[in-house]
Amino acid sequence: MQINRIARAKQFLPFDALKGLQEALREKEIEYEEKKELSEESLDDLQKEFNKIEKGKKVKIRYYINNQYKNSIGIVTNIDYIRKRITININENINLCDILKIDI
Repeated sequence: MQINRIARAKQFLPFDALKGLQEALREKEIEYEEKKELSEESLDDLQKEFNKIEKGKKVKIRYYINNQYKNSIGIVTNIDYIRKRITININENINLCDILKIDI
C-alpha cells in the first residue's frame, strides 16, 4: 500500500508539546534599557520643544515606557501644560519626564 506524499510529510512536521513556550521565550528576549538621565541643557531644550507643540500637529517622540525606549509618531490630540503630559493619537499619554526627544 502506497502512502501519498502529503500524508507522509505530515509525520515529519514539528510537534509543539509545550504550547506557549516559544512565545514566552520571545518575550524574555526583549532587551530592557535603563532610563537615561538628561543634562540640564537637554532638559531646557526638551522643555522648549514641548512648549512649541500645538494640538493637531504631527510629532515624533522618543520616550521611555515599560523599561525600554519607544518611538511614537502621530497627531497631538491633547496637551496638558500643568501635568506636563501630551496625548498622541487619542490613546498614547506621554509624560514630559519620560520623553527623550521631540521632533516637530
